[in-house]
Amino acid sequence: MRPRAHHPSQSQSQLTLSGVTKAYGDRVVLDQVSLTVRPGEKAAVIGENGSGKSTLLRLLAGAEEPDGGEVTTVFPGGTGHLAQTLDLAPGLTVQDAVDLALAGLRELAARISAAETALGGAGGEPDPALLDAYGELLTAYEERGGYQADARTDAALHGLGLGHVTRDRTLGSLSGGECSRLALACVLAAAPELLLLDEPTNHLDRRAVDWLAERLRAHRGTLVVVTHDRDFLERITSTVLEVDRDLCTVVRYGDGWAGYLAAKAAARARWAQRYAEWRGDLARTEALVAASGRRLDRTGRDPGQGFGKHRRSSEAKLSGQVRAARTHLERLHAEPVAPPPVPLRFGAGIAAPETIPGTAHEAAPEGPLLELSGIRVGDRLHLPALTVRPGQRLLVSGPNGAGKTTLLRVLAGDLAPDAGTVRRAEHVRLGYLAQELPHSPVRLPLLAAFAAGLPGLPEEHAQELLTLGLFREEDLPVPVAALSAGQRQRLELARLVTRPADVLVLDEPTNHVSLALVEEVEQALAGYPGAVVAVSHDPRFRAAFAGDRLELRDGTPQPVS
Repeated sequence: MRPRAHHPSQSQSQLTLSGVTKAYGDRVVLDQVSLTVRPGEKAAVIGENGSGKSTLLRLLAGAEEPDGGEVTTVFPGGTGHLAQTLDLAPGLTVQDAVDLALAGLRELAARISAAETALGGAGGEPDPALLDAYGELLTAYEERGGYQADARTDAALHGLGLGHVTRDRTLGSLSGGECSRLALACVLAAAPELLLLDEPTNHLDRRAVDWLAERLRAHRGTLVVVTHDRDFLERITSTVLEVDRDLCTVVRYGDGWAGYLAAKAAARARWAQRYAEWRGDLARTEALVAASGRRLDRTGRDPGQGFGKHRRSSEAKLSGQVRAARTHLERLHAEPVAPPPVPLRFGAGIAAPETIPGTAHEAAPEGPLLELSGIRVGDRLHLPALTVRPGQRLLVSGPNGAGKTTLLRVLAGDLAPDAGTVRRAEHVRLGYLAQELPHSPVRLPLLAAFAAGLPGLPEEHAQELLTLGLFREEDLPVPVAALSAGQRQRLELARLVTRPADVLVLDEPTNHVSLALVEEVEQALAGYPGAVVAVSHDPRFRAAFAGDRLELRDGTPQPVS
């Protein structure tokens, strides 16, 4: 929470980055980034975890300085920056946090009071200069909504679910979620012209998210918000700024989320067209070179073109065509157009028995793929029974700590229950995406981690990984330990989509990845014929999920309303 106040004229509002570079150690996060956010614009910042979204907001807020380039942030109505953590001492009270957030307005109020005192003690006709200064102070205070500040504070606290928190409570007595909501309430209460919000929907229930969305839609100033919530993004923003971790740049898209998706689809179509044109040109040129080569004999002459001067002229003409074709062919090979990424697709189907060493020919099982009965895991999970059948879709929901992840770990065979039985159909293949990313050996390269368990050398599987479009060729030798959370999630997704499975067990599949990749994952799931058991906090993912619902509370199943 970092409000900043400025007092030039409204016409000077400006938010621009010019050639900005920012690095931490030897890792470049942003490289020569230039962009402008227009006054009054509402922009969403998206990208996978670790891409530099929070860094971008800190640069805009002036909380960090760029290593190169220039950041210009000028807003007469002040700037409010919501970071992901509340950086205040735990001994301070809620009222202290509110006062700090409203410090700019408190200062204006004090200056107004001082001006009134000066005017009252001047005697006789008031000084015109004092009157003008006093009028400007009143105008600034009214434009900042100073008279409504306390009411706004109460409304924000109530709307964000903090109506029960008294102003004398210490910050140390609040939960992490309550502290985050308090920070957001304070930024909103200050009513700055520029709002810079980093994941404001974290720790909010749907009612609070709805309240916040309406509050931001009504905001008359400029908004730049980092969010992973597609529904929230679509409701409040008209511009998308995508931070690309691989290219260390920021790309601007207009027309909101729909415009972003349309632009991405158009870019992929253009890529596919360029690749098709390159392949067509390559095939034609190779055919031309081969045909020309057949027309020339081993001495370089064409026996079908007569004798003497006419023959020499034909040979020279043909040789020139061959040279030109070969030169063009060399250029096509030197400047290839990579194929566009193939759409993600989850493979399904019970493994054919002949592909499994030591098994006889058997038909795919027609009954349940997974059966749980009498399952107990400490005090985290008490499940009388659960059956997963071929093609079934099951969404597991419940509050934090309800036992959702514990259930998925039991289904996946990652955790043995303290009591009860888990039965898996013979030859069933299961794909598991864990919420906590698995730890890989520090020096294991990305490609080797992807190919682990597959036949042959890792290099033999490089093209299969690259065609997914999740990584670039220069990423393949990078140690897994050096990958970001988003890249490691992409690695797990790559392993999942390239290994056939009859049951997918997915724990928060939209975590850590870019929103564009989330859309791809959802499309891949829509076309997957196998069974799916999933846990997700993503509202859009949950709303689009077609299938059965299982709600857990305190580790036990509850009726679904």
